[in-house]
Amino acid sequence: MANRIYLCLAHMSGNEMKYIQEAFDTNWVVPLGPNVNGFEADLEAFVGENKKVVALSSGTAAVHLSLLACGVGPGDEVIVQSFTFCASSHPVTYLGATPVFVDSEEDSWNMDPALLEKAINDRITKTGKKPKAIVPVYLYGMPARIDEIIAIGKKYDIPVIEDAAEGLGSRFDGKVCGTSGKFGVLSFNGNKMITTSGGGALICPDEASKQEIMYYATQAREAYPYYQHEHIGYNYRMSNICAGIGRGQMTVINEHIAHHKHTAALYKELLAGTEGITLHENPSERYDSNYWLNTVVLNSELHIEGEEHAYEVAIHGAVGGAAGVTHEASSLHTDCEPNRNVEAMRLALDKAGVESRPLWKPMHLQPVYRNNPRYENGTSESLFKTSLCLPSGPCVTDDDIRMIVAAMLKCRR
Repeated sequence: MANRIYLCLAHMSGNEMKYIQEAFDTNWVVPLGPNVNGFEADLEAFVGENKKVVALSSGTAAVHLSLLACGVGPGDEVIVQSFTFCASSHPVTYLGATPVFVDSEEDSWNMDPALLEKAINDRITKTGKKPKAIVPVYLYGMPARIDEIIAIGKKYDIPVIEDAAEGLGSRFDGKVCGTSGKFGVLSFNGNKMITTSGGGALICPDEASKQEIMYYATQAREAYPYYQHEHIGYNYRMSNICAGIGRGQMTVINEHIAHHKHTAALYKELLAGTEGITLHENPSERYDSNYWLNTVVLNSELHIEGEEHAYEVAIHGAVGGAAGVTHEASSLHTDCEPNRNVEAMRLALDKAGVESRPLWKPMHLQPVYRNNPRYENGTSESLFKTSLCLPSGPCVTDDDIRMIVAAMLKCRR
């Protein structure tokens, strides 16, 4: 691992063991306890706005429970940003509802407000009812035009669930991402801004909402001297051990955010004047991205050594060695994939010991959602075909970034 540069790996502060050892010493090795309460309090102080936070087992669980709290059920529709990871949309299907995908606008790469309103009106016309929720995403940490999205949600009385899984610490107009809508989703996966090894949280508007989310997150039990269940619940609470890691991580969260912003500034400096490679940056002063992952767009006219051999070899396992099990690819190509120069750049960096990845493949282009309603403008598909994520995590040094940029420039024809 030391000889390879990864996209974004967790970095421990040194304070985590204090809280973990305390959990073992007091025998709080369960999905509740002092660390869970303390971690939630730390997060509430960080996001501000008098919000309440529930620590959960994953960001996906947070999306699921927020949809449940918004009354989403079988036969409903939920508008979801198409340019995102599947965890933003899959929980909609868990509840028997249908994701309706909305494309992105060019500046932030996030949900297009004009297309959002068009989609709402079209769904009302076609189904006779409005969508039950709107789920914008802060892609790679970049804020969305959340003021416009919230205004549209209020206009049609549709709650907004902010998927800020990648946007912890990002701000729009000075306000922390995840605090403008009814709910805000956070993730603490091993590759996020801070980690609990695995875990997430839901930002709630008030104490009553927090208690309701915790009720469903702990198997929906009624107050009897035996197990009485009147609703379907879930086993989604964060463990006291994981929360202990989170408490240690909260002591360095501002350092992590500052480091990611520093990497963005250095990539910008080193790529300045490079023809055909464009770093994605804050569109204006209103945006304050945490730069969870730095991303570049490669001009389709930019040629890379070996691009004629891109997609000749089948991938075995997940790109980057991600955890989990993947099915063996059924073919060398899909009906929508990054351009050959993007794949050639990825392969060249991989050969140099650098992990890079294409952007998320938009959900409306995924086979599992082939029949879902979608409102497209071509933005996310174009970006998916032409862009690449670069290493940005706390373990990435200035020398690493200089080496990465040198490798990118070297492989150009």
